Amino acid sequence: MAINRQLHIFLFTHLIIWTFAPALTNHNLPLDTIEALAWGSNLDWGFNKHPPLSAAAVKIFYLIFGSQDWVYYFLSQLFVITAFYFVYKLSREILNKESYAFFSVLLLEGIYFYNFTTPEFNVNVCMLPFWAMTTYYGYKCLKDNLTKDYVIFGIVIALGVLSKYLFIYLIIGVKIFYIYYISKNNFKINYIIPGIIFLLILTPHLIWLTENNYITIAYGLKRTGEVKNYLDHIVLPLMFLGKQIGILIPFFILVIMLFESIKTNFSLKDQNLLYLLSVTLLPIFLMFITSLIIGAKIRTMWMTPFYLFIGTLFIYIFQNNMRMNLNKFYAILIFIFLLSPSLYGYISVTQTNKRTDYNGREIANLVERKLIQLGYENVMEIIGNEWVAGNLCYHLKSKPKCVILNTNTIIIGAEGKNGPASFGLKELISNNYK
Repeated sequence: MAINRQLHIFLFTHLIIWTFAPALTNHNLPLDTIEALAWGSNLDWGFNKHPPLSAAAVKIFYLIFGSQDWVYYFLSQLFVITAFYFVYKLSREILNKESYAFFSVLLLEGIYFYNFTTPEFNVNVCMLPFWAMTTYYGYKCLKDNLTKDYVIFGIVIALGVLSKYLFIYLIIGVKIFYIYYISKNNFKINYIIPGIIFLLILTPHLIWLTENNYITIAYGLKRTGEVKNYLDHIVLPLMFLGKQIGILIPFFILVIMLFESIKTNFSLKDQNLLYLLSVTLLPIFLMFITSLIIGAKIRTMWMTPFYLFIGTLFIYIFQNNMRMNLNKFYAILIFIFLLSPSLYGYISVTQTNKRTDYNGREIANLVERKLIQLGYENVMEIIGNEWVAGNLCYHLKSKPKCVILNTNTIIIGAEGKNGPASFGLKELISNNYK
């Protein structure tokens, strides 16, 4: 009960700090969140860049709360702490000790994917709870063989893919372990349940994808960059590894403070260890191989969910070497826990040329006043790019539909006493707003 209480306090504190740190210091929502809101205003089974789940999530919150910025930082942290909770649940299953499971979560504060970058709700953050739940229920299915777990397993896998296609790397890791497990044990009919559920949920998106010429897949491949020469197959994978090591330095410092030594005895026949390797190191290795084979540039933020169970893995391997005195560990943990939001707030306040400094609300208010002066009180539609059009759709009280086009020209469709009319944003506000 004491550990559970500490976990809840930790999760609640993380939620509060990382909801209000950006809410109090940012002037505007980040780009990816505005982009998801723009998609959500015209919800479909997919969009030009990503599958639909991140847009659906912000759409639900927008219908309930409207344009209150703190709500979307809160939404992002709900996804983060849900992932933390299922990291704890799986860790408790595997480590058989609640305190060790709690440390598995605490160690994640040493990875900036789970603090500094989380205020921007995007597809990477959207994957987090489903990544953790897929890993947890994948383990529970094999351990308990309960039909309800297989059903939930299929649902969360599908939702993960509907968040972002990179979720497939986790699926491959889990699938490889399942193949190994089945080869050592008898096949059970329940094993086919997740696949059926997965396909049923994913079918509408697959139909949309086919009808739209696989536009999201083409976008993902484009984001990896073009191979300029053969050295890209060597240089880019090495850069990828270097960045991952750099990102994990605070985590490794916490690990050093947690264990007295790195001596360990483990067997690769240990199924718990193999499962943790399959869901942690194997997806990262597959990303490295992807970069190596096709010369792809792996963007740092793509790795956001990949490290959720790395703390569990390290504690499982070195748990017999846990220090008795953990004062240094807690001191460094608290330092990181407080430093990260402090740095975020400082950067947000002192740097004034960021997306989050955009005067989105002021521009929307100006547009609204100008249209009312012209006799048009109801804005029906905004046509333009995700950023400018998305901000207008988010801030305007009439909640217009956002039609995304890759153009800097913003067209405002409105209705008034004289019927419908269209206005260019620049022409509408050029004399009123600089």
